[in-house]
Amino acid sequence: MTTSTASLSLSQARFNMIEQQIRPWEVLDARVLALLDRVHREDFVPAAHKALAFADMELPLTHPAVEGQAMLAPKVEARLLQDLLLKPTDKVLEVGAGSGHMAALLASLAQRVVTIEIDEALARTARENLQKAGIANAEVRRADAAANGFAACATEAPYDAIVLSGSVAEIPSALLALLAPGGRLAAIVGHEPMMRATIVTRTGEAAFQTAQPWDTVAPRLRNFPEPSRFQF
Repeated sequence: MTTSTASLSLSQARFNMIEQQIRPWEVLDARVLALLDRVHREDFVPAAHKALAFADMELPLTHPAVEGQAMLAPKVEARLLQDLLLKPTDKVLEVGAGSGHMAALLASLAQRVVTIEIDEALARTARENLQKAGIANAEVRRADAAANGFAACATEAPYDAIVLSGSVAEIPSALLALLAPGGRLAAIVGHEPMMRATIVTRTGEAAFQTAQPWDTVAPRLRNFPEPSRFQF
């Protein structure tokens, strides 16, 4: 296959991903759709899974696969990105950098992104991927986001937007406290077999508005609190 043929094939696969997976999932924001065409997902996928870069599935980021270390499905990343309603002046916190793909998308719509990754090797890969993609306004930090009351997340608070690139049993109040007035947090909350995309907006000093517009399932973020599900 020639270079031009391969490039055309990738362009077609990316077009199909956007039109057949993402748009039908009610991702209709023209900025987001254009961005998904411009930021090449395949450049952030591990070499072993390049052929599946545009598939409607999560992709392992390590070999062998480690639970919780996966790239979210394209439509889930796109819908979270759309629901955050980012502005060019926004400062964004991401928990779970993974390969850096979501950080690249966020950074393309916002002023600055701080993305935290617990795994040293993944943090290094995310930095390399972002550098290769020419993304200069996203900083990858290696840390356990949940440790010490989410201290690693608080260094540049308040944030205009926070996104958790993985699921949690519940949204820690310590993260909500890091939102600026009017700030939004996007997370996937709950337990298998069905979780809810949860968008929390800070409407006042101690006031928050919550919406749960769609259902999905995603791998757990590591070391986040897991409250007991037992109820009397």
